[in-house]
Amino acid sequence: MAHEDHRRSKVKTPSSRRWKFTAALAAFGLAGALMAGCASGAGASSAGGSGEPKQGGDLTFLINNFDAGWVANESAISSYEGNVWDSITDKLVYVDPDGNISPWLAESWENNSDSTEFTLHLKNGVTFSDGTAFDAAAVVRNLDYWARGDEAKGVKRIGLFPSSTYQTAEAVDDSTVKVTFNAPTLGFIPTLGYHGSILTSPKTLDLSKEQQADLKNYSGTGPFVVDSWTEGDNVVLKKRDDYNWAYDNAKHTGPAYLDTITYKIVKEDSIRSSSVESGQADVAYNISPQEISRLKSAGFTVETPKYLGFSHGFKVSTKAENFDDVRVRQAVQVGIDRDEILQTVYTDDWDKATSFLQSNVPEATDNSDLLTYDKAKAESLLDEAGWVKGADGVRTKDGKTLDLDLYPTTYINTASQIDEIIARQLGDIGFKVTQQKLDTAAYLDRVDTNPAIPLRDVTRSFIDVGTVAGVLTSAKSGEDWFAVGESDAKLNELSSGIATASDEAQRKTLVAELQRYVLEQGYYIPIEQIVQRIYLETPKLHGVSFNGIAYANFYDAWKE
Repeated sequence: MAHEDHRRSKVKTPSSRRWKFTAALAAFGLAGALMAGCASGAGASSAGGSGEPKQGGDLTFLINNFDAGWVANESAISSYEGNVWDSITDKLVYVDPDGNISPWLAESWENNSDSTEFTLHLKNGVTFSDGTAFDAAAVVRNLDYWARGDEAKGVKRIGLFPSSTYQTAEAVDDSTVKVTFNAPTLGFIPTLGYHGSILTSPKTLDLSKEQQADLKNYSGTGPFVVDSWTEGDNVVLKKRDDYNWAYDNAKHTGPAYLDTITYKIVKEDSIRSSSVESGQADVAYNISPQEISRLKSAGFTVETPKYLGFSHGFKVSTKAENFDDVRVRQAVQVGIDRDEILQTVYTDDWDKATSFLQSNVPEATDNSDLLTYDKAKAESLLDEAGWVKGADGVRTKDGKTLDLDLYPTTYINTASQIDEIIARQLGDIGFKVTQQKLDTAAYLDRVDTNPAIPLRDVTRSFIDVGTVAGVLTSAKSGEDWFAVGESDAKLNELSSGIATASDEAQRKTLVAELQRYVLEQGYYIPIEQIVQRIYLETPKLHGVSFNGIAYANFYDAWKE
């Protein structure tokens, strides 16, 4: 997938269509006078564009929601807030969509032979937007914050940071940091590019949690700074005029080209896409996949970057009723026809899951044989588990019905469609399936970490596979995704081995074995390789790139 295209075609948008949405957009504060001279449409590429980047311009980015607040440790990994954090903060390293690492605010690094000690050499001349120097002391403060959080303030550590092995960080001098772990931690450097690992001014970290929740109080090192924000409505960023420390693969140096970025909440998918079509906005986030072909044919750019992380699917709770039986879990695994889901819900931009890891993760293996639809096998497994199919097609056992509630995640706009298909498919093998639709707040409160819910949607990215094991069991404060605690000796052994491996080849072998074992046990039910962040862009916008977490980077972006 090309990250940028300087020769996009013109788009003709009839004036009747252009004005069609004006009244609707006015309710979202987006309507405004369209330029009378744009007879070929507000979204049209300007004639004779040279392809040379231009300074100035304001970008309007329409987004579904902001729902996780503005305390960085708690919202930096949100699919929504993460977009904003990526514009106002930098990372120590840059990770591209293939997992390749390049320097950013850490110019270089080295580690000892068993990967328990790392030395970071920092870029000089960098400052936070509040004027505080970006130096070794600031990095130490951030590393401690990511690894441990701040218990006194009620701020949690960052998930997927290697906290279980993290020991100390110390400033050797103003531009050198030594980081020590109590066990081999191969994934440390890649994790510095994770979207949770954002660099924050010590002055911001000194604030109370309530003060940190006010985005105006935030100070980072990024190319944009917060100009204003209105809760539940918008965030406005303006470029930082003294910015001059972009990542090594950036296309230019110095400040960003764009003057401002406005992230505007518009909850209706159709309004977001229509406003880009009519020229009222520049980017629409997470449009419907069914619109992609039409919009591409009309000359608009639709980016579907795949992030490094877990495939979209379900983590299965072994504590949920009936799902302590591996045969029930395995029946679900082979009772879902993934081909039908992709053909019905998605376009060619999506791929079927071949593991519980995305295929662009370097250590991912192909376990498609375990994920092949086999209705007869699924029914046989349920028969073996003692679930008897009644005349109505629903299975019962000991007077109980084989019930299953599905809760579509609010973070994927196709989740309800997917769950409707799965409900029918699992209904065909004897489950009585009910779909429960909740808003984001209710979903997070009632479903996300509730072990009584059998199947819980997963939309989780990561930078390095070494952090994966830390979520699967409860060992060393792990997230215990499958509610097994530490009772599964093999899962514990594989997870521990991956987390503490000091050799890349050894770790890759263990990760391959882990993938197979998790799927065989029915602990994870993969569906498709996730494209969670879909971007519809006006043809006037150029130079947008995407990192390994599939967030759009607007540092090099410019408008005609």
